[in-house]
Amino acid sequence: QVQLVESGGSLVQAGGSLRLSCAASGRAFSSYAMGWFRQAPGKEREFVAAIRLSAGSRYYADSVKGRFTISRDNAKNTVYLQMNSLKPEDTAVYYCATVQSLTIILSRSDDYDYWGQGTQVTVSS
Repeated sequence: QVQLVESGGSLVQAGGSLRLSCAASGRAFSSYAMGWFRQAPGKEREFVAAIRLSAGSRYYADSVKGRFTISRDNAKNTVYLQMNSLKPEDTAVYYCATVQSLTIILSRSDDYDYWGQGTQVTVSS
C-alpha cells in the first residue's frame, strides 16, 4: 500500500504562483513514477504532469507546458508541482498519483495505482 497526501492548494490571483506537494508513505520506495492530475467541476479528470522517479524524465500537458514544473525529492518521497502564471482555467482539485510498475505512457489516469485525496486550487480573475 502507498499513501499519498497532497498539500499546498489555495486561492490565488491570476498570474500568481503556488507549489503543491505530494508526500508518499508506505511502499512508496517501489513507485515507478508519479503524476499530477486535476479535475474541474463538471469536467473529467485530466493529466497535468508526471515524472519517472529514477530517470527524472518529465512530461507535461500542453496546457501547462512552460508554466508548471514537476520535481521530486526521492529522499523525502515527495513530489512537487510548481505552478506559475496561473490562469482561472487552472482552477480544479489537483490529485497526485503513483504508478508502481514500468509504464510507457504516463498521461492515462487508469494506469495509476494509488491516489491522494486532492487539494483545491482556485485562481481568481
